[in-house]
Amino acid sequence: VQLQASGGGLVQAGGSLRLSCAASGRTLSWNIMGWFRQAPGKERKFVAAITWSGRSTHYARSVKGRFTISRDNAKNTVYLQMNRLKPEDTAIYYCAAREGTYYSSAELYKDWGQGTQVTVSS
Repeated sequence: VQLQASGGGLVQAGGSLRLSCAASGRTLSWNIMGWFRQAPGKERKFVAAITWSGRSTHYARSVKGRFTISRDNAKNTVYLQMNRLKPEDTAIYYCAAREGTYYSSAELYKDWGQGTQVTVSS
């Protein structure tokens, strides 16, 4: 089971980026796909999550209304569209997967990608 995150980069405040997370392996057994981020010297924090069907999504308060999570099960890929980016969004972004119920706690996600750096300049 592998997760490969991509799409990070440097963008000016107010700009947009779209992150992708390609999954391989036993993907059918996963339910919740999530995005987390970790800024230097800080703990990893929940950003967004989506169920296997895509009908239910969850967002951190700090990104709600600016970020949109989606998934394409045919491609085994999850996306995070990030709009109106702010300098405080700067972090390494990780995708993760877990079976069962949605949780926002990183400790409850079993599988992780390698992370992609997002830097927002002011």
